Amino acid sequence: MDQKGRPESAQTLERGLRLLRLLADGHRGRTPTELAQELGLSRPVVYRLLTTLQNEGFARRDAEGRAHLGFGVLALARAVQPLLRAAALPALRRLAEYTGATAHLTVAEGDEGLAIAVVEPTWTDMHVAYREGARHPLSRGAAGLAILARREGRTDYTVTEGQLQEGARGIAAPLPHLSWLEASVGVVTFGALDAAAVGPRVAAAAAELGEALA
Repeated sequence: MDQKGRPESAQTLERGLRLLRLLADGHRGRTPTELAQELGLSRPVVYRLLTTLQNEGFARRDAEGRAHLGFGVLALARAVQPLLRAAALPALRRLAEYTGATAHLTVAEGDEGLAIAVVEPTWTDMHVAYREGARHPLSRGAAGLAILARREGRTDYTVTEGQLQEGARGIAAPLPHLSWLEASVGVVTFGALDAAAVGPRVAAAAAELGEALA
């Protein structure tokens, strides 16, 4: 038992979860000493936690010894994708019908963006066919660039043209307030897209979904 009367196993689990959240909050990696300072734990305790997480694939160490999230978290992320899709569909439907453009939710997986929810407008004669499961580099397209902007602390919307498909215009905004998920909400169309009018609606949809998932 610890000093607060909790079983030691529960205390270890709590510390491990705090460590995972810290690794998820940022992309520069942290040394065990930095982790110990930020968590208020001793370095031996942090080393033990990291070793356990590494063995399970939830943490990894780079050549400089800095700790990062491990690729094992991707399996957990895939498991919650159906839940994310269901949560996103109402906001995406409203956005698609308002803008007349295809609306989508994109999540980051490594250096790629993965579209996990797509809603096409019902009243337009022509729209972009953007399939669920589509992948693209985060460095190309409004959805990925919005996620990268969030990593730099920017939460406004991003506008692009012709980066993924010739003639396609896109606007996307990152989901704010979430340390466990990197994602963006966006729209894409071959038609005219008034960024000044559509951009705030896209950002509002991203904020709405972010608050629902927080």
